[in-house]
Amino acid sequence: MTKALSIVTERVDDIPLLLAQIEGMGIPELLETHFEAHGNWIGTGIGWTTAVWMARILSQGDHRLSWVEKWVGERVETLERSTGGLVLATEWSDDRLGIILDLLSEEESWQEFESALNRRTIRVYDLKRERVRLDSTTASGHWEVTEDGLFQFGHSKDHRPDLPQLKVMLSTLDPLGMPVATQVVSGETADDPLYVPAIKQVRDSLDVIGLLYVGDSKMAALATRAFVQAGGDHYLCPLPKTQLSDATLAEYLAPVWADELEPTPIFRTDATGERKEIAVGFEREMTMTHQTAERVLIWTERHLVVRSHQFAKASEDALRKRLETAQAELLLLNERKRGKKRLETRVEMDEAIQAILKHHRIKGLMKLTVSEQVDERPVRAYGEHPAGVRIKRTFTLQAEVDEAAAQAETRSFGWRVYATNSPLHSLSLEQAVVAYREEFLIERGFGRLKGKQLSLTPMYLQSDKRATGLIHLLSICLRVLALLEFQVRRRLAENNDRLAGLYAGNPKRSTSRPTAEMLLEAFQNITLSKVVANCQRYRHLTPMSDLQKTILALLGMPTAIYDRLAVDSS
Repeated sequence: MTKALSIVTERVDDIPLLLAQIEGMGIPELLETHFEAHGNWIGTGIGWTTAVWMARILSQGDHRLSWVEKWVGERVETLERSTGGLVLATEWSDDRLGIILDLLSEEESWQEFESALNRRTIRVYDLKRERVRLDSTTASGHWEVTEDGLFQFGHSKDHRPDLPQLKVMLSTLDPLGMPVATQVVSGETADDPLYVPAIKQVRDSLDVIGLLYVGDSKMAALATRAFVQAGGDHYLCPLPKTQLSDATLAEYLAPVWADELEPTPIFRTDATGERKEIAVGFEREMTMTHQTAERVLIWTERHLVVRSHQFAKASEDALRKRLETAQAELLLLNERKRGKKRLETRVEMDEAIQAILKHHRIKGLMKLTVSEQVDERPVRAYGEHPAGVRIKRTFTLQAEVDEAAAQAETRSFGWRVYATNSPLHSLSLEQAVVAYREEFLIERGFGRLKGKQLSLTPMYLQSDKRATGLIHLLSICLRVLALLEFQVRRRLAENNDRLAGLYAGNPKRSTSRPTAEMLLEAFQNITLSKVVANCQRYRHLTPMSDLQKTILALLGMPTAIYDRLAVDSS
């Protein structure tokens, strides 16, 4: 009598790769060390429970707690052979995952874990500790606002001021863009006071002196710069008008405008290896003084005065556009048109002109000539009204661009002043400009955090504690992506090689800088089939492609992390 045929298929995809990467970073072990579970916790430990959840988030781009149990139940064989432990789907219930978020939200334990993870990652993957980039972002959602709660109304970087938000401050290690410190604060918190605590956290975590901290203009508060200087580190940030006024900038630029100073060209190497001039600039040295609680700090600060060609051209194009639009509006002021009210007094005409100039921000950049025509017409007497003369005034406006004034305006476009206490031999003018322009490294992290890959928003949590825990969890996931990408790019650079086959529809196209998303996408549609027939059990794994084997080799991973899924057929 023939037994029935049974076939069960599991989606494997990138799960073994992700779990191998997570294990290689020591995440399960460190989680077990720094977070203590409740005494009633049984089964899979916190470390591997979190690791499997992270694999699901990174593979599916979905952090929802309620979907994880079903996902695990559909991949039991894959997860058991990848983790080396017994997998019961019920151990990934939303209640259990909620406990993990509660644990991750404990600030003291989290900082200890983060520091330990940083030290291990830097040691194992031989990462340089030279430059840290700091910035913040907001995450908006339909949350209930409570007094002293995490979700508050504030300046929204998502352009949703109508929604409450929380704020995330990230400190990332260049050139990976890998987080080394994460802070979660309430949504109304200003950015300026977040930098000092973030730098303290990085110092405690990386335990190294002489780092270069790169931030935007909100890091430029004198107290923040003094704090970095006092700790033996360096900073690089643009100065806002509150720190350097337009009058001071004009004083800096006066020798340039008088042709007494020739700015130095600044070059940058693009993706093709070609060096292109992107800016010009020069330096000035300033003596800075700041009174702290303990002492008076005095140090030398370099002011890097830089004009970006692209920024200057974009600003000039925008001005020309405004001038053109304003000129057209001015010439139509007294157009004769049915239903359009005519301006009958000089006061009305002047007010209309000033309104247009103010709206387009071009005051003093137009030559305006107003002509007045007076038309007198006799009026016959009628009724009680005697005969007289009716006076009608008509105004004509001529408007043209004042080219001399426009040229004087455009010469100040594109200039920006950066402040740094780093010595010239450590950070040249060109190196400083290029370093600041790599701000995209941290912006990519924010894009991943809030975008499809990690999907911070929308957030399906209402608890402040669990929201904080989730952001901490996603910051670990962000580390996984950043390190995975960095490993492959570094190995390709060492071998002077390129990777082909990642672009759909164009298999011959290659790149030396593949993204983590592209690398994981290459492992889609790998399946494990379990066949039972005539009391015999067989396993079949989709054969690995050459591209997949190459990626694993670049990551230093054996193909055995996939091959072991199909062994022990009996």
